[in-house]
Amino acid sequence: MWTRSTLKFWCLLFVAVAISISSLASSAQSELTKITVWCKLGHPVNRFVPTHAFGAALDGHEKGEIKKMLSPGNIKEMLTAGLKPLSYRLRTELAVEAWHWNAKGTWSDPVNKQGYWTSSSNVTGGSISLSYGYRLPRRGSTTDQANDDGYSRLDDGNVETFWKSNPYLDQHFTGEQNSKHPQWVMIDLETEKLIDTIRVRWATPFARMYEVQYAPFTTTAVDISQALPGDWQTFPRGAIQNGGGGDVLLRLSDQPVKTRFIRILMKESSFTSDRRQVDVRDRLGYAIREIYAGLSGNNRTLQDVVRHASNNQDQTAIYVSSTDPWHRARDQDERIEQAGFDRVFHSDLTNGLPVLIPVAVLYDTPENAVAEIRYLKTRGYSLERIELGEEPDGQFVTPEDYGALYIQFARALHELDPKLKLGGPSFQDIEYDEDAASANNGKPAWLGRFLTYLKQHGRLEDYTFFSFEWYPFDDVCQPTAPQLALANKMLATLLGHMQASGLSRNIPWIISEYGYSAFGGRAEMDLEGALLNADIVGTFLNLGGEQAFLYGYEPNEVIHEVPCSSGNNMLFQLNEQGAISYRMPTYYGARLTTQEWVQPGDGVHELYAATTDETSVTAYAVRRPDGLWALMILNKDPNRPRAVAVKFYNEANGSESEFEGPIDLYQYSRKQYELSTDRLEPYPVRDQPPEHQTLTTSSPLVIQLPAYSLTVLRGRVQF
Repeated sequence: MWTRSTLKFWCLLFVAVAISISSLASSAQSELTKITVWCKLGHPVNRFVPTHAFGAALDGHEKGEIKKMLSPGNIKEMLTAGLKPLSYRLRTELAVEAWHWNAKGTWSDPVNKQGYWTSSSNVTGGSISLSYGYRLPRRGSTTDQANDDGYSRLDDGNVETFWKSNPYLDQHFTGEQNSKHPQWVMIDLETEKLIDTIRVRWATPFARMYEVQYAPFTTTAVDISQALPGDWQTFPRGAIQNGGGGDVLLRLSDQPVKTRFIRILMKESSFTSDRRQVDVRDRLGYAIREIYAGLSGNNRTLQDVVRHASNNQDQTAIYVSSTDPWHRARDQDERIEQAGFDRVFHSDLTNGLPVLIPVAVLYDTPENAVAEIRYLKTRGYSLERIELGEEPDGQFVTPEDYGALYIQFARALHELDPKLKLGGPSFQDIEYDEDAASANNGKPAWLGRFLTYLKQHGRLEDYTFFSFEWYPFDDVCQPTAPQLALANKMLATLLGHMQASGLSRNIPWIISEYGYSAFGGRAEMDLEGALLNADIVGTFLNLGGEQAFLYGYEPNEVIHEVPCSSGNNMLFQLNEQGAISYRMPTYYGARLTTQEWVQPGDGVHELYAATTDETSVTAYAVRRPDGLWALMILNKDPNRPRAVAVKFYNEANGSESEFEGPIDLYQYSRKQYELSTDRLEPYPVRDQPPEHQTLTTSSPLVIQLPAYSLTVLRGRVQF
């Protein structure tokens, strides 16, 4: 047994990993690879409580699926994974939609059932079983990050429709000059074209001061949220100081400019509106009906190169800095639904623990956010942290604009309850580029600018936790073994860059969603998915992370998103009747982590850092509250097994010790699971739980690691 006296010495845990001898290699000796866990007992790299650290995420789904997925029988199965807290995800932000978290509420223009919506916080109005998103008729972006079935009103060919920027980014609400939060629309012509003229059909409010710019770069993917002033050049005649709105044909240059990207940067609004309503938001920001661009020469007849269509497949791609959350009752998105708050909290899924709850920010109002939290608090539901918005980086919002919205929503929420813990931004990703990633570009720079904005405005104390989503591999067509080998380095490098950009270690770090990829692929249904999930959790805890929420908690179906592969992030596969047909490797990986590696319950665990010179083998060591040591070892090589010898080295006196019997060994590999070769509809042809053995001590103790395997070794050690 461990005692207080044992905390006085340093220990060194050696895990010697040898490549198993092939049947063709006769008696050749195995090559040893060492995994070393350095520990000073009582001084771990991290401490965590499993019932807080290991969570799962709930998301929106197609209409009719929530009832099927969250049936009582399925929920009972979901709970056996051992994942305790929940992260409620907000699909509407990704879809460029307003969120009616309660179907009952009020419109700012109740006569016409339109305007700005506030869901009702009245708890006597019945139970909220489902919630819905509403499409924005003033949308500017061609694409979105959800179903991607909307389109831009800037080139839809209909001059009766228009895009309008978010009024909450106007000086009326921000308290800053509009030049501090310029709004923009950007046209992606896909290839470089000659441009000398633009035609803008303004709506109201229009821009009095604006610049028409072009980008001297030709990359196929432009991170618009990172575009700095120096990245754009204004056309020779593109600076307008006293615009009058209306239908404007503007000759930009005597000589055509070759460019792929055109941007209209708006700095000063007319503060006018054609609407009779007195709602101040109608005259804040900027509005445009249609945009055309191309060559006109001297005859002033524009040869338009912008494709105009009311669908995102045929129209030219346009991106915008923000969108007005104004909408109508008839704009409900009939395809998508989310589990309502009462459905979630009345189920057993919360385990009585606080839920990580979002409020909609990008396409919503502070009033709706306050009503949401008031409702949850009045119901007596357990809340701990509130995420402000979801994936602003994926919506091309600048960090300064997100900061301005963050402050407004934080102020309103803290007027309701000063003790609320607010954070985010729930990054869509913290993309990894080994050659380019640094604290000075990409998402680290975005975070740094956001934190600087809060600090400059004296509101940094409103930011109490950092959250991001982690799907490291966009290309599910690539070989998986090299991806798995790179995963740890990716996460460690990116979080290091975030720290360099200003992220504090003194606030909690949270992965609000994680999985193999944001796209459906075979690896998510095979052993790779389980290995990566375990690696993500172990690495994140080693780096100081506090909570990680596994995506794909609801039983689901195989999806086919890319030509090369099919799959889905899911713990369980559903059949046509809505019952669970298979438990995926990700389920068994979660159980090994939450039930065998750690001691189930609320006890504090100590995590000790492990290092290895073999990227295909990683290990994570914990000292549990019951005094046992547990080692989780991943062999990420798809072909080569390993042999593992475990020794504990007491650095204080140089003595060595080993596990004492009995020793629990849990192992999951291709022996237990095999996926069919069907590319479009893969399914398990062998689906067994991990193998469990009870071992007695031997000297030395040698453990065999199959190729592509997850192993948990647990026992006592005496010094």
